[in-house]
Amino acid sequence: MVNLKLLSAQLVFLVLLFSVPLFLAAGTLAWPAGWTFLVLFFAFTFALTAWLYRHNPDLLRERMATKNPGQKSWDRIGMSGMFVLFLAWLVLMPLDAVRFHWSHMSLWLQIVGALLMLWSFWLFFATFRENSFLSPMVRIQSERGQTVISTGPYHYVRHPMYAAALCMLLGSALLLGSWFGLLAALLLIVAIAIRAIFEERTLQQELQGYADYKTHVRYRLIPYIW
Repeated sequence: MVNLKLLSAQLVFLVLLFSVPLFLAAGTLAWPAGWTFLVLFFAFTFALTAWLYRHNPDLLRERMATKNPGQKSWDRIGMSGMFVLFLAWLVLMPLDAVRFHWSHMSLWLQIVGALLMLWSFWLFFATFRENSFLSPMVRIQSERGQTVISTGPYHYVRHPMYAAALCMLLGSALLLGSWFGLLAALLLIVAIAIRAIFEERTLQQELQGYADYKTHVRYRLIPYIW
């Protein structure tokens, strides 16, 4: 069974993690783009959580876990660094777009950002629907009988969740109206790409059939590019 108290606490923490840095750095609650970002993000987050609770509670429990002895040590270190970088990114965008007004972005670009976020949500959902082994940690889930997934978005790229994250990062920076946030998002994307490379080494060495899968699906994140 899913621990509902723990799940509720984690969702509350996630809301605070996003909203507090954004609006403290902005220095005001009168920021329509910030509220739009939060509403879009958490509407999807809550909907996806409810879907997992009903249709794939095993995956929800896996994603709720904060540590596992099977997680690679390099992944623990890398995720800590990415978390710090992500928080810095959340603070940078409101400082840029609201408090200091360094960036001036047109409304149509912010709308494009919102649409890009919505596209990322669809890709996230398609990935979760297809892959019951979508752990937030790099580890082989032998206790759950992990196998190679090659259907759905995995037919086109080997890491569709990372591709969705790429779209969400870029879309979020555009929606929030921050050019500096867009540049910083590129750093996060580079970090994600590095993690994908290291993760693939683990999968190729320890997950039966992954090496063969790589010969059929050539691209990691972006079809026909990389």
